[in-house]
Amino acid sequence: MTMMVKDPGTRIDFEFDWAAAYPGGQAVMTSDWTVEPVEAGGVAVAGAAHDLMQATVTLTGGIAGHVYRVTNRVAMSDGQIDERSMTMRVEER
Repeated sequence: MTMMVKDPGTRIDFEFDWAAAYPGGQAVMTSDWTVEPVEAGGVAVAGAAHDLMQATVTLTGGIAGHVYRVTNRVAMSDGQIDERSMTMRVEER
């Protein structure tokens, strides 16, 4: 799992590239993002997009000193479902 650091005042994009995991021509059909824990003032999904091989999320907020898990769950064109997560630590920078 990847560890990222985010300032609570930033609005920033993160991306997972699914191409290396699915070199056989499959494509990302759906992409959903979740953040845990859900809490007032915590890291939140402000927007999301995907193309055939990448999924992008825009994250906002977060409470300094807290750690969150951001997960991307995708459905591929061949019916496979997969997910990846990253750990997000929020710090004042």
